[in-house]
Amino acid sequence: MCRIFGFRSVIQSQVHRSLVSADNALMIQGERHPDGWGVAYYVAGAPHVVKSASSAVEDNLFRHVSGVVTSETVLAHLRKATQGELSSINTHPFQYGRWVFAHNGNIAGFGALRGAILERIPAVLRRFILGRTDSEALFYLILGKMSQRHELHRHGFPLASLIEATREALAEVVALAGPICTDTHAPSDSNFLTFVITDGQTMLAHQGGKELHCSTHKRRCPDRETCPSYAAECEARSPAGFVSHLIFSSEPLQGDNVWEPMAAGEMIGVDWRMQMVRSPG
Repeated sequence: MCRIFGFRSVIQSQVHRSLVSADNALMIQGERHPDGWGVAYYVAGAPHVVKSASSAVEDNLFRHVSGVVTSETVLAHLRKATQGELSSINTHPFQYGRWVFAHNGNIAGFGALRGAILERIPAVLRRFILGRTDSEALFYLILGKMSQRHELHRHGFPLASLIEATREALAEVVALAGPICTDTHAPSDSNFLTFVITDGQTMLAHQGGKELHCSTHKRRCPDRETCPSYAAECEARSPAGFVSHLIFSSEPLQGDNVWEPMAAGEMIGVDWRMQMVRSPG
């Protein structure tokens, strides 16, 4: 299956270590996930998405992009294909406007269900689907549910509405494809729906059977003496729910961050104010 890295912070930060230089950085994991890579990062509120159907380990562009990215929001993905041919169109993250989406999983029986899922996506959105993957269809199904609640390009999209829309979209997929598989070692054609979605401000992750870990603080911040945004929540759980950073990763990454596994069905996200919400499955 694929690998996901999602990063949201109160300050612009480099993610080179997480993507490239750590001993178990995302690029190293690319040896087992060779079917393409993508990195989305935000500049002045707009997403910049760079994708390739090559292996991240062998692609110098991945190293270059990872080395120059400095942003408050980053979403990266390594693909191990289950649906759709190897091409940049089928490579994550997928983008619509300011929203980007990366999926680690598979909609069981998608070949037979694709038409039924596409019918549930508003036509005004459906026409922007370019590839043949289950992941892109799931993204647009969620966007369709979101659009019923608020304008998709609204700044400060409410996290509660995003969670509601996502739960509704997942319920429709489960009704068609069966329950989400909670055995991460089950065959890759099982129903797995782990993903991260963001518009650069709001970010939400769902643990849909494939492992996903989150971090909200460090054991000790190496920049605590010099960082103007240093606060108590940088090195401990936040009693008020406000966090300085929120990171998601398919595997805990080496370094100072404290990692916790997400439970199956759990959603964790932050709104534009960096207030975190946990929604159990």
